[in-house]
Amino acid sequence: MKQDTVDMTLLFDFYGDLLTPKQRLLFDLYYNEDYSLAEIAEEQAISRQGVHDAIARAEQALQTYEARTGCVARHLAHRRAIEKIRQETAALAASSDPEARASAQRIGAILDAIKE
Repeated sequence: MKQDTVDMTLLFDFYGDLLTPKQRLLFDLYYNEDYSLAEIAEEQAISRQGVHDAIARAEQALQTYEARTGCVARHLAHRRAIEKIRQETAALAASSDPEARASAQRIGAILDAIKE
């Protein structure tokens, strides 16, 4: 049942507040705290199947939110673009041209501001 943990936790970071409180709790225990379905069921006093179903509904909801909004995909695309810009900026910073190095520093400062 466990989907790719990294993908699921990223979706949860973006859309977790849109889940029900119970879905958030069960999802968090399963993906972030690495509890088994049986451990969650025992702790929450519900059936293992109930835990499984709630987590599956949460996963589906998160995937639906992403399919409709694309926020995670855009976020990842922006991160890749920023990394490419950083690589190009590093090449500029290594230049013997003082203007190119100064430009690289300005671009680096802008990237740092974007990151925050």
